[in-house]
Amino acid sequence: MSWIILVVSGLFEAVWATALSQSQGLTRLVPSVVFVSGLVVSMAGLALALKEIPVGTGYAVWVGIGAATTAVWAMATGAEPVSVVRMLLLMGIVGCVIGLKLATP
Repeated sequence: MSWIILVVSGLFEAVWATALSQSQGLTRLVPSVVFVSGLVVSMAGLALALKEIPVGTGYAVWVGIGAATTAVWAMATGAEPVSVVRMLLLMGIVGCVIGLKLATP
């Protein structure tokens, strides 16, 4: 169950990171509320997952999921350019996240 919570928390990291960008320095209300809400859910989930998952592994997986999801979302919405190299590098992050899960006792 901790791994599921960690993955969902990583996805919420992408939510708050994207909302932070959209908030224009926390000056827009709705994105700012989404940012704070996403941050609380993401951090609470990370804290809960780290009760059973080693901190180095848990943090690396959380950041990897959040970073990859944020980048893919930005490319899907046209905020960032799409390229084969960028997609391959993001797949590398995802592969490393899977590897950390598989290598965790």
